[in-house]
Amino acid sequence: MSDPYPARSSSVPEREDKRGFLQKLAEFIHPGPDSRDELLETLSEAEDNHIIGSESRVMLEGVIRMADMTAGEVMVAATRMDLLNIAAPFDELLHVVIETAHSRFPVFEGEKENIIGILLAKDLLKLQRAPELNIRALLRPAVFVPETKGLNDLLRDFRGNRNHLAIVIDEFGRVAGLITIEDVLEQIVGEIEDEFDIAEDDGDIFGLADRTYRVSGVTSIERVNEAFGVKLASVDPDDAFETIGGLIAHEMGHVPKRGEHYALAGLNFVVLHAKGGAVRWFKVSPAADNDNTG
Repeated sequence: MSDPYPARSSSVPEREDKRGFLQKLAEFIHPGPDSRDELLETLSEAEDNHIIGSESRVMLEGVIRMADMTAGEVMVAATRMDLLNIAAPFDELLHVVIETAHSRFPVFEGEKENIIGILLAKDLLKLQRAPELNIRALLRPAVFVPETKGLNDLLRDFRGNRNHLAIVIDEFGRVAGLITIEDVLEQIVGEIEDEFDIAEDDGDIFGLADRTYRVSGVTSIERVNEAFGVKLASVDPDDAFETIGGLIAHEMGHVPKRGEHYALAGLNFVVLHAKGGAVRWFKVSPAADNDNTG
């Protein structure tokens, strides 16, 4: 009579457990992270042990934290949105596109709450070549998402429908802001550099062809004073600032937007680029030169 429980065939080798005794003991005592905080701590330990690099740790932490974030936490608020008016003439639309340097714009009709579509900046070239075209024909459908939309789901939607911008609405159906795929990805990889971003080692003050200068917002006030032979300082002596961007924002009373300008100590500072709540680049010229005000 055959054995109902035959021995394992010797022709099928058992998988060898290569874990050492100490590793098995450690896994038995502490089987692994069972919370997000423990997982983040594990990633930090992995970096300390040279298992992963610092950039990999930052990205992994970004992925983990993003799982709990919503569109409302990352969006550009409605008050800071750059919009196009469907009724505006072509020259006015082109001016806004050039000044803001975005690639996509929400377009409204009548009230700013009434978003009727998205216009790609490159599509304006079609209007320039064929003025008889109706701008409505160039609009792409606007995508609306609630403030509570999770970033994981939003990124999946962005990748699936190939839209890179969504209008965020609040619980009452009003426009709360907008969010782009770049805003989402920056939660993982950190700030995405663009054509204005230059490594700190490459310098912070650049001479331009029109005899003006491009100055980084993080340039020290001392460096600006030396370069232009001025004595920049806050009007209030009790306020101490290290960077030119911090000083100008303080004097203006808000974080200036692209195109805004401010004169201080005989110099005119025009905002070339602002991002993430800070000025990245100024165009600097003598305050008396009215031809260089942006």
